[in-house]
Amino acid sequence: MIRCEATHAHAHGAPDATVTLDYDARMLRRKRLTTDAGEDFLVDLPATISLDEGAVFLLADGRQVEVRAAPEQVLEITGDLPRLAWHIGNRHTPCEVQPDRLLIREDHVLEAMLRQLGAHIHRVTAPFRPEGGAYGHGRTMGHDHGHSHDHGHHHDHPAEA
Repeated sequence: MIRCEATHAHAHGAPDATVTLDYDARMLRRKRLTTDAGEDFLVDLPATISLDEGAVFLLADGRQVEVRAAPEQVLEITGDLPRLAWHIGNRHTPCEVQPDRLLIREDHVLEAMLRQLGAHIHRVTAPFRPEGGAYGHGRTMGHDHGHSHDHGHHHDHPAEA
């Protein structure tokens, strides 16, 4: 089975294949995956990472497999979006922010709180692509801003104050 020991934030040129993963599956270190065309490959990374839609697995043979976000059950929230987003963020809950709605994973406690705040909530099936951390990368959990994706590529990130 072909191995993958590195990833990158985006493809260089057209990707050779795609793999569709839900939010939970996009956080991994070592796992057997299957491309959308049915080819298996083994991901064996040095550390656990969170991949955004558009990231690629760099296979040992040079091919690139692009990550797509799978549709999953989420809560669609409408109403006073700035106020509702503040309350969601105050609970460190991953949230996808769109111009006319917010999307979060199903959570009955948050749902009850948001309804009490006047939110309109619908259960929908959609790809879940929440905002990254405060510095534009990673998941909104904990306070570790360290990451490594230096595979011959260098990226500048804002300095932390």
